[in-house]
Amino acid sequence: MKTGEIPVSKKVIIFLNIKFNYYILQIKSINSERSRGMCSRKAAVFVSIILLFICSSTFAQGADQQEMMKKWQEYMTPGTVHQGFAKMAGNWKATVTMFDPSGQQMQSEGTVVYETILGGRYLKSSFKGTMMGMPFEGMGVDAYDNATKEYISTWVDNMGTGLMYLKGKWDDASKSIIYTGTMVDPMSGKDQPSKTISKMVDDNHVVQTMFNIVNGQEVKSMEIAYSR
Repeated sequence: MKTGEIPVSKKVIIFLNIKFNYYILQIKSINSERSRGMCSRKAAVFVSIILLFICSSTFAQGADQQEMMKKWQEYMTPGTVHQGFAKMAGNWKATVTMFDPSGQQMQSEGTVVYETILGGRYLKSSFKGTMMGMPFEGMGVDAYDNATKEYISTWVDNMGTGLMYLKGKWDDASKSIIYTGTMVDPMSGKDQPSKTISKMVDDNHVVQTMFNIVNGQEVKSMEIAYSR
């Protein structure tokens, strides 16, 4: 809420006060008519309508606020998936295998530090190693959105200036998270569809397999084996 802005609850109260004062004026006008008996009955009905309006509006507002607070509490509270993030915390070794279209492979080593951040809601990874004979470092943030029931993974590194953004779902058949999203193709300057399969073999071994989507076909580009 901006400074000086009136809260929604106060706006509702002001609105109800205006309506109430309007109805009071209407009642006074009715009472000034000649037929006192009939007017009194009209006034009584009018007052009942006012009270019903005020009570129902206040109740609805309170119910809406309670439901909003309940939903927000559910959204912000870490769950079992986030507890799984905590199991990843620690120091890991990484073996990176890159695949080129000709079928050749190139392997390199690295280290990864995983840590939970913001009260266990997110998993941050810091990678250091080599890539094509050059120093390589990158950073990722993984999330699980309680509202959409989706995994989210972002990645940045010193081999580019863009951001990789993926969303995924748990696949029970393969016991893995299957992510899809985009990364920038520096050759064309356009988004390149991609897919990543992340499989936690056990508490100390994780394998991530990455694919580029070229003309609708999955082309394996990289595989990283983590261990600790």
